[in-house]
Order: sequence, then structure tokens, then C-alpha cells
Amino acid sequence: MTTLPVITTSTREHKVNAVAKLSEQAQISGAGFFWLSAFYFVYCGRPEDWFHGLGLLPMAKIAGLGAILALLFGAGKGKRKFRDLPLESYYLLAMIVVLYLAALLSPVWRGGALSRTLEFSKVYIVWVLTFLLVTDLGKFRRIVFIQTASVAVISLVSIIKGHSQPRLEGVLGGIYSNPNDLAFAIVLSLPFCFVFLLTTRSLGRKLLWISGMLAMAAALFMTASRGGFITLLVAGTVCLWHFAIRGRRLYLIAASGLVVVILLMAAGGPLRDRLSTLWNDEPADTKQENSAYDSYEQRKFLMERAIEGIKEHPVLGLGARNFETYSSNWHEVHMTYLQIAVEAGIPALVLYLLFFGRGFQNLRRVLKHKLDPEVRLLAGAIHSCLIGFVVGALFSPEAYEFFPYFAVAYTSVLLAYLREASQSTAPASEPVARARPAAYAVAKRLSRNPSAAAILKP
Repeated sequence: MTTLPVITTSTREHKVNAVAKLSEQAQISGAGFFWLSAFYFVYCGRPEDWFHGLGLLPMAKIAGLGAILALLFGAGKGKRKFRDLPLESYYLLAMIVVLYLAALLSPVWRGGALSRTLEFSKVYIVWVLTFLLVTDLGKFRRIVFIQTASVAVISLVSIIKGHSQPRLEGVLGGIYSNPNDLAFAIVLSLPFCFVFLLTTRSLGRKLLWISGMLAMAAALFMTASRGGFITLLVAGTVCLWHFAIRGRRLYLIAASGLVVVILLMAAGGPLRDRLSTLWNDEPADTKQENSAYDSYEQRKFLMERAIEGIKEHPVLGLGARNFETYSSNWHEVHMTYLQIAVEAGIPALVLYLLFFGRGFQNLRRVLKHKLDPEVRLLAGAIHSCLIGFVVGALFSPEAYEFFPYFAVAYTSVLLAYLREASQSTAPASEPVARARPAAYAVAKRLSRNPSAAAILKP
């Protein structure tokens, strides 16, 4: 006769407390995710630039404060804890610590370097929140959607407001005021447009994503950014390898090639002029070519000046953004790796490379899992972004832009999600096998050999 378990009052109270605790954790996690989403929207979308009323409010500071509060009160109370943070988060934290040391001991301008480092430090808060709070595929898609849709809208607004402005320079503020930075943000978001285009079944949404991608590509060509165009070629090649060749969608190759050719002919005149200086050392006739030639000569000088700065201050560098003053002509060195080395020192460069190296390691581990089609597409998009960034960083000063750090956070989140999913589907007997392997192996053999089991019976 089966004995029913006795449910005591203490057992009921324990269950009620457990449910209440889970409910409280869900509410805190939801509030934290709201502020995280708000930060992504404000950083990527810059609504204050295209809604004039919002320009009166310190949107970035409000979202940043909300993210800090979410980190203090909400993070670590959900599924993932601070102890679960991956190694790359510590590399990023160590790099920021080195930047603070470089600012405090800067030989150029300590106050300026300190304020810029403080501004950049927000990336660590957002990075940690992204890892701790984005615990399922729905939230992951939402964060990626905010970034991608924001950049698509930014591209369209830039074209409308600055169609007569050379290279779209200064059309919008913040990270999009520089045409090279705008082009870089577009390239690091385009692969995710492919993901949303290929995963939606709605014809209307497909048309919206196609329109967004065309606007992004057109804006990139209008920036006439040589580094952005080279990054587009590299990231686009990797993207098509994942989506078109491995995904057996060969029509994407023809469609993408046709769009690039048409846009290069229609809106790529300044870009073609600027690209010609890469293989022509002589000054040219057109205004754009002369401007590009001057830019080419200037970049050579800045790289030589950066190498001098690294030799003079190899350990802690000049301090964040202080190379512009040191260079004597108030421009950044157009290579991210030199930018980090000259402004934060060689140790910071090593940490920087280790951080992004972990992103590639995470992707390799992700691809070892059995992936559903959507996750495979997301992994391919992130891979395209990272390879595009590694190459594009040779031509642009992007050390303090957040988009590349977001891409590494996405690899960490995706890997953690897959590991948690595989653990939740693991058989219950597996821990027993790991805890007592010898006894488990003997029992398994006896179950397969009845005669041996009969001998061992008393």
C-alpha cells in the first residue's frame, strides 16, 4: 500500500515563500531589462537628434543612471549570478582599470582623460547587465532588434536630413557625427538585418527589413568612408558565406552584388574618388580626390606620431582621447590598435586583444552545439560583425565605440544560453554517473549480464 506524503504547514510556507521569491526576482529582473533596453535604444537610436523636444532632456544620463541602478539592485538576483561572469568580462574590467591609471598619470591632460574614461566605463555596466539579464532567446532577439532597427532608422534620418551635406558629416550628434563612425555602426548592424529578414514570415516585415538594409547601404556609401567600405566587403563576405553558401541561399549573393554595384554607381562618386588614393600616390584633380589625398597623408603622419608616443609612454600611454592633443594637429590616429596602445599603453592593448579573442573562442564553442536555424543565423551574424571589426579596426579609431563590445557580449550570452539549455535537458542519471563512476559502470555491466548478477546474489 502506497503511503501519501504528509504536507505540513512548514512545507506549505516554504513553497509559498519560494514562489514569492521567484516572483520578486522576476520583477527585479524585468525592471533591470527595461533599463538595459532603454540604454541600448538611447545609445543606438539617439532619439534626441530626431525628436527636438527630447533634446532638452539628458537622455543618455537618464538611461545610464537607470542601468547603474539595475546593476546595483537587480543584477545577480536572476538566473545568472556575478560569479557566472565569463573571463572576457574581467579582461574588459582590467582594461578600464588601466585606462583610469593612464588618466590619473597622464602626461598630457589628466582631467580630460579621466572624464572620457568615466564616460567609456558605462560600457562595462551595460556589458555585465547584458550577460546577466539576457537569459533567453526572446530577450536576446529584443536587444539585437533595438540595435539593428535603431541604426536602420538613423541611416534613413541621416539621408533625409543630410542629403546635401558632404559625407553626412555632423548631420546627427554623438557617435554618428563622424562619417567613419556612422559607417562602422552600419556595417556592424547589417548582418543582423539578414537574420530578421530570413526569420520573419511576414511579407510586410520582409519589405521593411529590405528597405532598412537599402537605407543603411546608401548611407554608408554617402559617408564615403574607405575604412567603412573595406569593412563592408569583409563582413559581407563572411555574412554571405554563412547565409548564402552554408545556408544554401545562393540568390543572396546575386542580390547583394547587384545592390552594391547600383549604389556604387548612384551614390558612390565621392567614395570612388577617395578609394583611388589608396593606389595613387599623386594628388588628383577633383575636390574629393584632393581631400582624400590630404587625408591619406595626414593618416600616415598620425600613425608615425602614434608610434612615437608608444615609444615614449609604453606602459600607461597618454590617457583616453589625449592623442589628439599630443599629435599637434587635433586628429585621432586612424587605427584602433594604435589608438589603444598610445592612449592606454601596451598592457591595455594586450587586454583588448584578449577580450576580442574570447569572442571568437565563444563562437567556436557555440558552433559545437546542435543549433536550431535561428541561433545558427545569429551566430553567423555575430561572426561577420567580429571579423569585420577586426579588419575595419585597421582603418578607423573605434576603441571607445560600444558596438564592438556589444558583439562580444552577444557571443557570451549565446554561449551561456546554449549551456543552460543543454543542462536543463540532460538526463537525471547523469550526475550519479559522474559522482560514482566506478559503481555506476559495474551496475551497468551487471544489468547487461543476468548470469553474473545471479552469481552475486546472496
